[in-house]
Amino acid sequence: MSMPTTHGTKGPLVAIGGAEDKTSRADILRRVLAVSGKTAPVVGVITTASSTPGEVFESYRTAFSAIGAGEVVDIRIRERQDAASDDIVGMIRRSDVIFISGGDQMRLTNILGATAALEAIRARHAEGAVIAGTSAGAACQSQTMVYGGAANDSLRKGAVKMTAGFGLVAGVIIDTHFLERGRFSRLMEVGATNPEYLGIGLGEDAAVLFEEDVIHAFGPGHVILVDSSQVTGSNVFSLADGEAVSVNNVIMHALVDGCGYSLTDRRVLGHDELRAKSLEHRIAYS
Repeated sequence: MSMPTTHGTKGPLVAIGGAEDKTSRADILRRVLAVSGKTAPVVGVITTASSTPGEVFESYRTAFSAIGAGEVVDIRIRERQDAASDDIVGMIRRSDVIFISGGDQMRLTNILGATAALEAIRARHAEGAVIAGTSAGAACQSQTMVYGGAANDSLRKGAVKMTAGFGLVAGVIIDTHFLERGRFSRLMEVGATNPEYLGIGLGEDAAVLFEEDVIHAFGPGHVILVDSSQVTGSNVFSLADGEAVSVNNVIMHALVDGCGYSLTDRRVLGHDELRAKSLEHRIAYS
């Protein structure tokens, strides 16, 4: 079964599973800067999802400055009126990398949805800017996002809560802190009810780059893919909310740094194929 792809999106899109290293090594953050193609990129940090925006911004300002950012801009959006500000839109427009921090993804969609700021983010992405996000800032990137569901018992009809995301990538559902918080049952339930979506479970200090129809995994952690397109049976349609879901023939893959996956034909790609698709240079260290 073919999948919707990101064809037409010009800029790199990076989703990070959370708790990424911000020390001098900072593998994932270095690669976020590298895919911008800029020698000293301007990084705009959006901390809307966080309850401690000042502290979070300072941690990213320190990290990005140490690894080669030309400037790190505090795009402080706390209320919907902030997202309508010409100053805020101007900061987004001049950022080469727009980095969305973790926290509560419902704050992100509530405050940024249908605003000039979100329109500017989408416009910069279409123009070639990097959009990157961690934890909540990753989960919000898809057209439909997960915002709740107990990790230990989510394989029940209606247990996983979903709503509209930012729509930067189609055909996937992104979950974060995936292995560390045992969220396998969340994406299993999503797949049972929405087999068309590829579930992407991002471990901590792990990331994916979306470029055209390819997902490229990078960072020290794991990326888990949950493919429900070949499901041969499920009882989900006959259940009442809260009842236990059965689902058969779910396919899973565990990817690590250097692995890739084709959204078009749903298969893991080897290193040679990735090089042939000209992705290798986009995630290499600058």
